[in-house]
Amino acid sequence: QVDLVESGGGSVQPGESLKLSCTGSGHTFGSAIIGWFRQAPGKALEFITAISANEVSTFMAESVKGRFTISRSNRENTVWLQMNNLIPADTALYFCGTEPRLTSLGYEWDSRGQGTQVTVSS
Repeated sequence: QVDLVESGGGSVQPGESLKLSCTGSGHTFGSAIIGWFRQAPGKALEFITAISANEVSTFMAESVKGRFTISRSNRENTVWLQMNNLIPADTALYFCGTEPRLTSLGYEWDSRGQGTQVTVSS
């Protein structure tokens, strides 16, 4: 079991940047695939991106490609989501999860954090 805590959210204007952090506890964090999701009110859960244990980005959603970057430091037990050129459509609750996967029931994960709110508006 890995406990995850997200931070770094906030309210910004279009075009600005934010860097989210996902910090984990537990000895298995360093060997886990970590993914970022977001949930906007009235919209479906979106799987944004994921990174493997050896720091390779394994997926990036088209909606954020070219604007978001994922990275990690297993030494610091942290995964970051750098978000540039934010737009209002990026407004959502962002959370990270370990071992993200798509099943017949939808997206699932082994552990997830409570999330951090990102609001983009002028």
